[in-house]
Amino acid sequence: MWKILAALILFASVSGAQIYDKGNMGLGIIIGGGSLEVDNKTQNYTIAGASVDYFVIDNMSVGIGYMSWFGASPSLNQITVPVHYYLPLDEKYRPYFGAFIRETLLESPYESYESYGLKMGIAIKLSQKVFLGIGVVQEYYGSCDFQKECSSAYPELVATFAF
Repeated sequence: MWKILAALILFASVSGAQIYDKGNMGLGIIIGGGSLEVDNKTQNYTIAGASVDYFVIDNMSVGIGYMSWFGASPSLNQITVPVHYYLPLDEKYRPYFGAFIRETLLESPYESYESYGLKMGIAIKLSQKVFLGIGVVQEYYGSCDFQKECSSAYPELVATFAF
């Protein structure tokens, strides 16, 4: 069973405009921790990675991300393709929702697998260039051979810095 204990995404826009505007790109660093049950034993991991997002229209981004889980066995690497939409209902508080597909690559003798999921939360504007997103993610696994559970839910914490 997957449990993301904490995640922090530092998402830095390369444009000086509002981060949610069409044409902006973001570069991010992913730092967190998680646990995984392997052979009836819980393994604790450190998670690190990077992401790139592009706003194809105002308030909607498409991206690609890479995460590496290390510090336990088996090591695993994940490639994620997310889509996010930020509802422009309020200047300070923006609900968001998204979807993603993910490929998880495991070291031998374990087999790699795919997953997909949904996420939702709220982005809170802390200043002109800083946003904090708090949400929940529901992930579904294409194969339940590796995990005892076929899905998992976990919290998401996102810090966004525009410059």
